[in-house]
Amino acid sequence: MKARYKYRFYATDQQQQSLAQLFGCVRVVWNDALAICKQSKKLPSNNELQKLVITQAKKTVERSWLSEVSNIPLQQSVADLGVAYKNFFDSLKGKRKGKKVGSPNFKKKTNQQSARFRIGGFSIKGNEIYLAKIGKINPIWSRVLPASPTSVTVMKDCANRYFLSFVVEIEPININAKNQSIGIDLGIKTFAVMSDGEKAEIPDYSRKDRKIRQLQRKLARQHKGSKRREVTRIRIAKRHNQIADARQDFLHKLSTKVVSENQVIILEDLNVSGMVKNRKLARVISLQGWREFRVLCEAKSEKLNRDFRVINRWEPTSQTCSCCGYRWGKIDLSVRSVLCLNCNTQHDRDDNASRNIEMVGMGHRHDLNRTGSDCKTTPVASCCEPSRITVRDGR
Repeated sequence: MKARYKYRFYATDQQQQSLAQLFGCVRVVWNDALAICKQSKKLPSNNELQKLVITQAKKTVERSWLSEVSNIPLQQSVADLGVAYKNFFDSLKGKRKGKKVGSPNFKKKTNQQSARFRIGGFSIKGNEIYLAKIGKINPIWSRVLPASPTSVTVMKDCANRYFLSFVVEIEPININAKNQSIGIDLGIKTFAVMSDGEKAEIPDYSRKDRKIRQLQRKLARQHKGSKRREVTRIRIAKRHNQIADARQDFLHKLSTKVVSENQVIILEDLNVSGMVKNRKLARVISLQGWREFRVLCEAKSEKLNRDFRVINRWEPTSQTCSCCGYRWGKIDLSVRSVLCLNCNTQHDRDDNASRNIEMVGMGHRHDLNRTGSDCKTTPVASCCEPSRITVRDGR
């Protein structure tokens, strides 16, 4: 399986100029190729695009400076455009899973910049990385590369930070798990509630988020293209990076702990795109990183030979007693504790949901993916509704 290792490096003034020139060339090649694709009735092949936007463009006066950088990132930019169009067409035909993918867009100078080097365009000598026509780079080696990389991507984010990203081939690791299974219920106030009773609190981003909104209002009042607007934009990008780095650190540590200690990891399929349509909760939900946590758990489960499962989103995990299976129906989100009318057990809402997620994922209860009628929920809790497992007289 493939894994990505990312390291930060501090570029010298000369390297910053060379990288800025490389990023500009890669961006221009992408935009030129995309413009040709949009004007053509039939999508050109990668070889045809490379001849038009690289080989022939270098002979013109307007694009003669393309020969001053390495040819490998330019060719890779055209190849990436072909992959982007393939994903777009596969999404239209239904061959690609997940959310619909839009058509490729033109790249901007203010967004994140990147350039990819294949084998032949880079080499590793000790602790130094040599990039063609860029020079030697000394990244901060926070961990050792497990194998020789097949490609390296040099990136610059919106806050002017530089990174090297390596793609390497790794083998799955066999580590014995302490527990058989665990169900995880994701929330807003408490990020994750485990079926074993453990809770994970997410870091507080409220102060940084308020500062971002304040700076965004200031940015809207400044003139486009001014130096002060650029300074404000970088300040906003740095605040966003602080939140993203803190969230990523939290999610990596939590996902590593969950995957390493449990053999089966079970999550609930959340409709995040539908939930963010609620204008009162959209900003808070977007800061949580539920999708990123699911992706990390799935990737690390594959690496450690774990079983990662996702149950249907229509399973009434918050409407069913985890002890006796009695279903009390839909309740308001403000209700955090529920008393089961069948077995008189007091449940914490999130803890009860996490236990139900684990039982459904392990096959102890039926998943509601069977029929469409089962996907409906009652508008309010009903004390006379029978249990989904057993029907008792007088209930």
